[in-house]
Amino acid sequence: MWAYESVFYQIYPLGFCNASYENDGTCKSNIKTVIDWIPHIEKLGCNAIYFCPIFESDSHGYNTRDYYKLDSRLGTNEDFKEVCKELHSKGIRVVLDGVFNHVGRGFWAFQDVLKFREGSHFKDWFNINFYGNSNYNDGLWYEGWEGHYDLVKLNLKNEEVVQHIFGAIKEWVNEFDIDGIRLDVAYLLDRDFLRRLRSYTAELKKDFFLVGETLHGDYNRWMADDGCHSVTNYECYKGLHSSFNSMNMFEIIHSLLRQFGPENWTLYKGKHLLNFVDNHDVSRIASVLKNEKHLPLIYALLFGMPGIPCIYYGSEWGVKADKSQGDPALRPYFESPVWNDLTTEISALAKAKKESPALNYGAFKSLVLTNRQCIFEREYEGSRIIVSINADENEYRADFDARAGRAHDLITGESVDFGGGLRTPGFTAYVLEPY
Repeated sequence: MWAYESVFYQIYPLGFCNASYENDGTCKSNIKTVIDWIPHIEKLGCNAIYFCPIFESDSHGYNTRDYYKLDSRLGTNEDFKEVCKELHSKGIRVVLDGVFNHVGRGFWAFQDVLKFREGSHFKDWFNINFYGNSNYNDGLWYEGWEGHYDLVKLNLKNEEVVQHIFGAIKEWVNEFDIDGIRLDVAYLLDRDFLRRLRSYTAELKKDFFLVGETLHGDYNRWMADDGCHSVTNYECYKGLHSSFNSMNMFEIIHSLLRQFGPENWTLYKGKHLLNFVDNHDVSRIASVLKNEKHLPLIYALLFGMPGIPCIYYGSEWGVKADKSQGDPALRPYFESPVWNDLTTEISALAKAKKESPALNYGAFKSLVLTNRQCIFEREYEGSRIIVSINADENEYRADFDARAGRAHDLITGESVDFGGGLRTPGFTAYVLEPY
């Protein structure tokens, strides 16, 4: 699967393209902004883009009005077709957000229900009680997503709903040649629907990638041969930044051992979770970390651990934003990308990830673990990588069974001698390829 050897770049299009929050139907070809960023994305080393919602919606994208039409604030279907063609010409895959659990109040079928009530052909597309009332005083009750009544839950057991969604996906493949879908709130999707979706998309396009948004629990419930290929690794999202802020590397390493360690009871050995340090729903990592010198270290850990790394636009140069400022602060517009030391490091890490069988498929083994340092090994069919993280300000010397005396640091390109023990300077990360 191509995704297992990829580095993802996440874009929230409405913010990225400087679109207005409310949708008044005015059409602007803002989505073409993505084309201007392709050289930056290439240089960064990302070879797949995950687009948050792009289809017609009421406001923030997750309240869909029409699955078949690009959001007017972003342009037309032809505009996005041009964007996808340019991305594919550079070898960059395209994954779209599939928001199938719910739609917006402006969704055409729900508007029909509000108008014709029991007489609407589409009343069974939703979970409706005509003897109740909603927060919008509609004179009927309907199920909203987790109590949010601007998000109307779809009835995915209704065959017409399923076929409407499948028809949209077929259009996305035929028109835009997309390579996969990220399933919004996959943890709530009907299991039969998910099973049918996996089968349907596999027939549409070879190696079509499905990644599900999941939060807690056993990810194997959704990540299976008849489900998603991958899911979002929120367990390690928390562990990544918490380990640095509490200076307790045991937290993230124990999570990784639980997920991918050498024991038979580990949960996800051989599988590939989508890893991230931030995204469109949480505070930027540069605002979360207490010590800014840990910022390059957390990215080295992100790229060194098992799974698929995903970078959220702007965070590659250290943009700050806190969730308490509201979602718009997390999803801004930038006139142009920035290049600094952090982007240079991420670019080197992306190159190493894509070219290393060990980083793409290797087993996970902890070699050294203290509160402020961790050293682990990834190995696959003769390919071997050693990752060393020193979160302390002082140099750290570690002795372990290295099986080699020298290695290339894939971040800096420099040679590192660790035959007599590995010395890692303070606030430094190594991604070492022994030779």
